[in-house]
Amino acid sequence: MKQWFALSAIGRDRPGIVADLAELIYECDCNLEDSSMTRLGGEFAVLLLLSGQGPELERRLANACKHLEWEKRLTIFIRPLEGEPSHERVSERTVPYELQATGMDKAGIVARIARCLADHGINITEMHTHSRPEPGRGTAIYTMRIRMDVPVAVAVPTLQERLERIADELHIHIDLTPAPASI
Repeated sequence: MKQWFALSAIGRDRPGIVADLAELIYECDCNLEDSSMTRLGGEFAVLLLLSGQGPELERRLANACKHLEWEKRLTIFIRPLEGEPSHERVSERTVPYELQATGMDKAGIVARIARCLADHGINITEMHTHSRPEPGRGTAIYTMRIRMDVPVAVAVPTLQERLERIADELHIHIDLTPAPASI
């Protein structure tokens, strides 16, 4: 019977982290189904979805992860999933949207926007943020990009009004647009 696992790992960025994790998955007779990886500062973070079969698969994966943690100084967490994961949006009664917020970096941007979206029952499916110095001035400019599923029952003009109030209070700019169709 096919089993599914979510695996997350983080460690100091260096060449070979992806190879180490891919070899672990291969050596445990598993298949890498989906992945997301990024560098955050000097750290490298990985989120993997994998599947496999066989007796004591969870134990073999756990032991391999412990060995890799010790040998390569990674922090690894693995969790079995209940059943096969869904690759569909949370609900077919949603519409994909993108949000981009940009402005001077300050505390509360993510918290305020994420709470607004949650209050409207919106599921964030992907989020990227970064703070970079503005060319020539050095002022930290914060950018946040969110991909989300907006329920069809949400009044988008009402959502936009609430986001505009947040933007005014934080002195940032927020764009909300329908997302292009996924490939």
